Amino acid sequence: MTHAFVPHSHDAVESVDSALESSAIGIRTVKISLVVLGATALAQAAIVTISGSIALAADTIHNFSDALTAVPLWIAFVLGRRAATRRYTYGFGRAEDLAGLFVVAMIAFSAVIAGYEAVLRLIHPVPIDHVGWVAVAGLVGFLGNEAVALYRIRTGRRIGSAALVADGLHARTDGFTSLAVLASAGGVAAGFPLADPMVGIVITVAILAVLRAAARDVFRRLMDGVDPELVDAAEAALASRPGVKAVRSVRMRWIGHRLHADAELDVEPGTSLDEAHRLAHDAEHELMHEVPRLSSALIHAYPSQGRGGGPSLQRQ
Repeated sequence: MTHAFVPHSHDAVESVDSALESSAIGIRTVKISLVVLGATALAQAAIVTISGSIALAADTIHNFSDALTAVPLWIAFVLGRRAATRRYTYGFGRAEDLAGLFVVAMIAFSAVIAGYEAVLRLIHPVPIDHVGWVAVAGLVGFLGNEAVALYRIRTGRRIGSAALVADGLHARTDGFTSLAVLASAGGVAAGFPLADPMVGIVITVAILAVLRAAARDVFRRLMDGVDPELVDAAEAALASRPGVKAVRSVRMRWIGHRLHADAELDVEPGTSLDEAHRLAHDAEHELMHEVPRLSSALIHAYPSQGRGGGPSLQRQ
């Protein structure tokens, strides 16, 4: 269950696409997701209209918000393909992280709406009609959302997009809460009408749980947080290079769904400029091979006595 809600991978042999290809894959993913979730939500909305189920209404609201999150992600992936400029020297990859903030906001908004409607129906119960159709709608919601969740999460992990993974988690939570609608329909059919708003509250709690996970991942990206295992892999790769006496520091940051690294190395004091250049080039190549989704690296080489012992060589 933990893996289902918070998928995790550090496979060093994961596919590494070019920045443009990764963005194209992301755009295709959000387009398909938008169509699938839009159709799912419309089907559920029709059944909400005839049944009056608040559990189904909460789930439908969440599905609509989930479908709409594809729009800012689409825009972000398009912006991310633009070349760097004199003002935006690192490019426009950060647009993807800003879109992640919108995803988090939509998850929070759907939790507020679903919770409000559930409490309102607890205070003022409303009879539910067509219980069988409500159950069918819950099943349709689960199938549609789980298909989109698998697609988004796998693609997000492949291209390194925290925003797309967060959106996949959003869809996955929708899928499980859609199953809760089945429990609501069963409770109503068994003569317990309050089961409907009670399940609506359960759905709200589930939305809040995924909100926490999604917000954590998106804000870590905005604060230049990276998994320590990536830093460990980079340090090990650099330290293994012949001629490197020590790794002073490694700093890494995400720019959209691509990684950038800065590293400082201690080398032999007598190393010539040509040798230092070759060493930095080899170290960069090793780093790009060992660290998934690393698109650029800046290597600083210093004589082992310290920074004051001579000029450094930088290789990007």
